[in-house]
Amino acid sequence: MSRQTSRLDAKKVNSELLTLTYGALVSQMLKETENNDEVNKHLERIGYNMGVRLIEDFLARTSSNRCLEMRETADKIQQAFRLYLNMQPTVTSWSSAGDEFSLVWDQCPLSEWVEIPNSGLKYCALIPGAIRGALQMVQLEVQCWFVQDQLRGDAVTELRVKYIKRLEDAVPAGED
Repeated sequence: MSRQTSRLDAKKVNSELLTLTYGALVSQMLKETENNDEVNKHLERIGYNMGVRLIEDFLARTSSNRCLEMRETADKIQQAFRLYLNMQPTVTSWSSAGDEFSLVWDQCPLSEWVEIPNSGLKYCALIPGAIRGALQMVQLEVQCWFVQDQLRGDAVTELRVKYIKRLEDAVPAGED
């Protein structure tokens, strides 16, 4: 077995382990809360906190510089999905202003082997939270929301990302 094949197999195992662990987490949250809105908020918050922490690792691994436009940002998001989940969404449907785009998956990595009832649960809420958290750490405020979801019967899963504003570098209180 070649070294390249071994690495790809390890990435696939890591991705599948994340998928199964995430499913168990969502299932446990639903059992404890029985309130889909609360679970949705909690999943988004978990994703946000993950994004806040992952951005440092991503920047260190890729030696990336600050993105100057949203097209560069979209490329980096795509690269992060490839790096951490061994899959790559398609970047498409740019707005005419260039401040909004879609990430489209033929198969969303977190929703493999998942079936959910029509209950209002936003199963993959972790993903927009992670994107928001990571981008906020590099001074970009964005909104993220799902437009299509295979778990709701759509052909693909589509996440919309919209640039809101560039955040100012903040100096912690007392350190100016």
